[in-house]
Amino acid sequence: MLPTPSTSHIDPSRIYEPAEDSYLLLDTLSSSSETAFMQQRFPPKTPCPLVLEVGTGSGVVVAFVNAHAKHIFGRTDVATLGTDVNSFACKGAAQTVNLAATESGNAGVLLDVVLGDLASSLNPGSVDVLIFNPPYVPTEELPSQPVSVADEQDLDRNAQFERDSHLLSLSYAGGVDGMETTNRLLGQIPQVLSLRGVAYVLLCKQNKPREVVEQIQAWPGSWNAEIVGSSGKQAGWEKLCVVRIWRVS
Repeated sequence: MLPTPSTSHIDPSRIYEPAEDSYLLLDTLSSSSETAFMQQRFPPKTPCPLVLEVGTGSGVVVAFVNAHAKHIFGRTDVATLGTDVNSFACKGAAQTVNLAATESGNAGVLLDVVLGDLASSLNPGSVDVLIFNPPYVPTEELPSQPVSVADEQDLDRNAQFERDSHLLSLSYAGGVDGMETTNRLLGQIPQVLSLRGVAYVLLCKQNKPREVVEQIQAWPGSWNAEIVGSSGKQAGWEKLCVVRIWRVS
């Protein structure tokens, strides 16, 4: 079993902590079927793959991929990148990646963890592997995007609590069917992925993953999608799965 990056430095009052969904992504990405897929998709002597985790949170997923690049890709010339709308998460995730990399002899290279909305800051066709653990819980409303994160000295205790609670809500509240943010990201995938690109998106039972797979397979062009990882147990409505999305050559 590959070691899981430490996130003990993360402040759970501001940043989503690793949970069952995070660990399902780690298990899926390091599974024999997915490492074989990755190594066939990105063989040695081809351009260095760029891995993007959207909504990094604690950074445990992108840190895991970066630290275990050799196991997952069969190569260490792998570049990793993260985005998040929570500036605290950006700083914490970068620390998570760097700590895990120092303990690994087969790590890739972290480019940065940048403040940004989904994949909107990336150039078209630039991402080879996109990973997204979205806010998938169905909620009546979708939290508004933060305009800025004020300095600590500018906020009293109540204002800090409200800000931190809002930042955390962005990590789980998914709006109608838990799919509002995920649908926005799915709409960006055809533009941001390279021709050899692949995306891994986590969904829960309430997101109707079978329907999502069928919708992706109906996209214009040659697209395929399948469920490649599952929590494998019934946990109320929160049974989880990972969908792989890729172009068929």
